[in-house]
Amino acid sequence: MSDTIPFSGSILCEATSILGEGPTYDPATGTAWWFNIKGQELHELHLESGRKTVHALPFLGSVLAVIDPTRQLIASDQGLFIRDTRTGAFSLLTTLEDEPINRSNDGRVHASGSLWIGTMGRSAEKGSGAIYHVAGSKVTKLYAAITIPNSICFSPDGTVAYFVDTDINHLMRVDIDAATGLPKGEPSLLVDGSGEAGGIDGSVCDADGLIWNARWGSGSVDVYRPDGARIARYAVPTGQPSCTAFIGAKADRMLVTSAWQDMDEATRAADPHAGKTFDLGVSVKGRFEPSFRL
Repeated sequence: MSDTIPFSGSILCEATSILGEGPTYDPATGTAWWFNIKGQELHELHLESGRKTVHALPFLGSVLAVIDPTRQLIASDQGLFIRDTRTGAFSLLTTLEDEPINRSNDGRVHASGSLWIGTMGRSAEKGSGAIYHVAGSKVTKLYAAITIPNSICFSPDGTVAYFVDTDINHLMRVDIDAATGLPKGEPSLLVDGSGEAGGIDGSVCDADGLIWNARWGSGSVDVYRPDGARIARYAVPTGQPSCTAFIGAKADRMLVTSAWQDMDEATRAADPHAGKTFDLGVSVKGRFEPSFRL
C-alpha cells in the first residue's frame, strides 16, 4: 500500500460532537444526517443549501434509517423508535435487550430492509454488547460478548456482511442470505488490525465492493478490497474519525464524522477539528442506503 494520501477535502460542518456517529444520507431530500451520541443530538444538514438543524433527543441515538417520506427509524439506548419527520415525535417499535448499562452503537440497513444493529456498554464494558438482526419488529441476536460493535456494512449484492469488535480490531466477514440479511455460516477473519495504531470504526461498502473505514485514533480513512487488502489510506484532519457515509445526488462524495470524546484540554487544543464533520474530498462510487422495512 502506498503512503497516506493528504487531506484534500473540506469541513462540512463546524459544529463539534462529543461522539459524532451514524451518518447517512437521504437522496429524496438531499439531506445528510448524523448523531452526536453523547450529546443526545440528531444533526440534519441539507447539502445544497447548507441549511443546518440540530434536533435534541430524549435518548442516546446512534443510527438512522429512512422508512418512508414521513418516517425514520432511530436506534437508541432505549430501543428502536419510529420518528415522525413532520413533528419530531417518537413511537417505540421494539426494545433490543434488557441491559441498562448498554446503548446502541453502529448499525446499517441491508438491501432486504432488515437492520443490523450493535449494542455496547456505556463505558465500553468488556463483552457487554451484541449485534442484532431486526426484521420489522422481530429481533434476533447474531453475535454476543461484543465490546465495541462497528464497521457493519454489506457487499453490493447483499451476500456478505462485515463487522468488527473495535476492542479486538479484527474485521470479520460472513456470508449472508441476500433475501433476509441473516448469516448463512460462521464469520471469518478478513483484516487483522490489532497490530497497528488506531481502531477499525465505522464503514461503508461502495458499488465496487470496496470497504471505506474510519480509523479511530489514526486520523485516516482506509480502503480495503473484499479480500482484505488495504489499497489506500486518506488523511483526515483530526485524530478520531468515527464513521463514513456516501453523500450527494450521485452518492459520489464521502462524509466523515469525528469525536472529541476522551480528549483532555491539551489534546483538544492540539486537535482543533476534533468532533467536526468532513467531506473527504474524494470521488467515490457510492450507494444509497436501503430503506428499513416495517
